[in-house]
Amino acid sequence: MKQELTDYRPPEDLLNGRVILVTGAAQGIGRAAALAFAAHGATVVLHDIKVAPLEKLYDEIEAAGGPQPAIFPLDLVTAGESEYDGMASAIYKQLARLDGILHNAAYLSHLSPLENETLDQWTKTLRANLIAPFALTKACLPLLKVSPDASVVMTSDHHGNRPSAYWGCFAIAKGGVEHLVKMWAQELEIVPQIRINAVIPGPVQSPQRRRTHPGELYEALPPVERLIPTYLYLMGGDSRGMSGSVVNLGAVG
Repeated sequence: MKQELTDYRPPEDLLNGRVILVTGAAQGIGRAAALAFAAHGATVVLHDIKVAPLEKLYDEIEAAGGPQPAIFPLDLVTAGESEYDGMASAIYKQLARLDGILHNAAYLSHLSPLENETLDQWTKTLRANLIAPFALTKACLPLLKVSPDASVVMTSDHHGNRPSAYWGCFAIAKGGVEHLVKMWAQELEIVPQIRINAVIPGPVQSPQRRRTHPGELYEALPPVERLIPTYLYLMGGDSRGMSGSVVNLGAVG
């Protein structure tokens, strides 16, 4: 399955007419995915904390001939239920539909022993990495239910799948994401047009990897573009019938 997905060659019109929300779109995997979704026909809703990098990405998508995207900045560490409901409402008012969500935004302050982590660190990490994917999916579920073919994809991490020392609340949040995916897939079996899956990217040239592994030869890692065929497959119609899966694309490191 892993090799099949990384070798996937999508048709150019894979996402034509679809509206897809990408969280954490300003850099790394989220940025690469947003560009790829737009290149394959999707109207992309670009989310991150700051507007400036989203505006740059917006211009890049338009310059490449992609559908006009939308921008929605929001701090997932502080957002509450009303902000997530407001985001779903704004997508409906502006674009009238939603066919997919890529939950890629992540918050990781630093690596440390559990005994040194603070309650504030746990609260921020869980809110951004676990509570936000739950709350935003829940808020958008009415829109996804009326899509003829909807996909939710969550980016996990191999330390959530196989816990390691010093990864603390971040690993626990990502482990929770995988349980969330499996639970929601079972509950949504009665809504077969919606599927929900997770991806473990493995080591790639992402800003987070550069921070967490400063002694590593960054240039020797695969580029984030290596992951994009998998994200396209899971977001497009070719993955119909696949739900509750956690796709591991890399070795633990």
